[in-house]
Amino acid sequence: MFVYNLFMINICSNDDIFKKLEILSDAAKYDVACTSSGVDRKGKGGMLGNSVASGICHTFSGDGRCISLLKILMTNHCIFDCKYCINRKNNDIHRACFTPREICELTVEFYKRNYIEGLFLSSGIINSPNFTMERICETLILLRSEYMFNGYVHVKAIPGASDELLLQAGSLADRMSVNIEFPSESSLKKYAPNKSFNLISDPMKKIKDSIEMNRLSTGKSIKLPRSNINKYLPGSIFNDVAQIEGDNILKSSLITKQADIRPFVPSGQSTQMIIGTGDDSDYTILMTAQNLYKSFDLKRVFYSAYIPINEDSSLPNPDTPVPLLREHRLYQADWLIRFYGFNAQELLSKDNPDFNTYMDPKCNWAVKHLEFFPVEVQTADMASLLRVPGIGPKAARRIVTSRRYSLLDFNSIAKMGVVLKRAQYFLTCNGKMMYKTLLDEKYITNRLIGLNGNENRQYSTEKQLSLFDDFGLK
Repeated sequence: MFVYNLFMINICSNDDIFKKLEILSDAAKYDVACTSSGVDRKGKGGMLGNSVASGICHTFSGDGRCISLLKILMTNHCIFDCKYCINRKNNDIHRACFTPREICELTVEFYKRNYIEGLFLSSGIINSPNFTMERICETLILLRSEYMFNGYVHVKAIPGASDELLLQAGSLADRMSVNIEFPSESSLKKYAPNKSFNLISDPMKKIKDSIEMNRLSTGKSIKLPRSNINKYLPGSIFNDVAQIEGDNILKSSLITKQADIRPFVPSGQSTQMIIGTGDDSDYTILMTAQNLYKSFDLKRVFYSAYIPINEDSSLPNPDTPVPLLREHRLYQADWLIRFYGFNAQELLSKDNPDFNTYMDPKCNWAVKHLEFFPVEVQTADMASLLRVPGIGPKAARRIVTSRRYSLLDFNSIAKMGVVLKRAQYFLTCNGKMMYKTLLDEKYITNRLIGLNGNENRQYSTEKQLSLFDDFGLK
């Protein structure tokens, strides 16, 4: 097996590094899990780079993805045969792989030229999950200790890799992610026969527990089950010596002073689900996402509209439109769950399992629950205001603060950021609506869909959405 590894690396070593970069950066574009870093770390003397909490992804490409991270695969060789993946082992594509040092050189040289501010590193699985994860760990050790790179690093955890390797990677990376791929076990078995929910959820749980232990060790308040406190301490990042046993390349120990130990995955973990491949409904997807947030304390669940790239009888035809609008609605619903106090069960149900793609999820919920409306601006609490389409958290706070001192009208709340073209159907100011409105689901739905006509036309073409455009989220 080890001879096979050396052979695979050698056949790639003659490729020009820029050809490798072209192949492996293109192969990484189907993973959408790039977003703000969530980490604020200033530069240090003798070290290279920094990380900005407001968002390392300052710039976006035309398809909406971050371009300030060097986003590559270590290799597009893979022993798995996931039907949806361009890098599946049975695909006839040009293969390549980077050495750890090549990745470090590229990262630092790109950083010095101000092309990037960090690294997003994923990989196909070459030979075994442990072998692949060892190469990722070697890259991170070189990058942090020899090249002194202090910028943002996001790495993919390889399902099936050992606990020690996950802990080693997490002690050097800012964010880790394990892609769950599908919201149901049946879809995962159908499209990724080499994977299982247990194979994916186990590393997610280990990362979560290690983040909690790190917070506990630094004196931060956290509710941690007693049974988990000592679970992963032997050989973990909390020892003075971080070492991966059995790795011929990583025999030298990474020794640090206790005061200098990096926080474990300070930007948390994330995951990704593919949209439009299987038969899973929006309700199933949202319920899974909600459970992931609760169970694994995820920072983000990303939704990736499936682009038909492989021919398989179980997959959509190559000429099937990419479900970008559906992807966008799921992002909006995800935002409502995380920041607006909604539950997945409120937005959708088994009887009504999919969103009306012509209307944003908040409006979709409001027209089906007209018994809660209209809401009176002068007396409604924060939770009720946040349920009104067109009112976001900032506008709601401004309303609650301003109404203590004066009576509000529609002009004043519009200046506070309320989007009246949506909110007017669900609000009253001092007992009066902006216009005479029939509180009828069909009537308001038709009016709102008419408002969103330009939006719907915009998404009729194959264009990746920006995660930060509003498009009626408020």
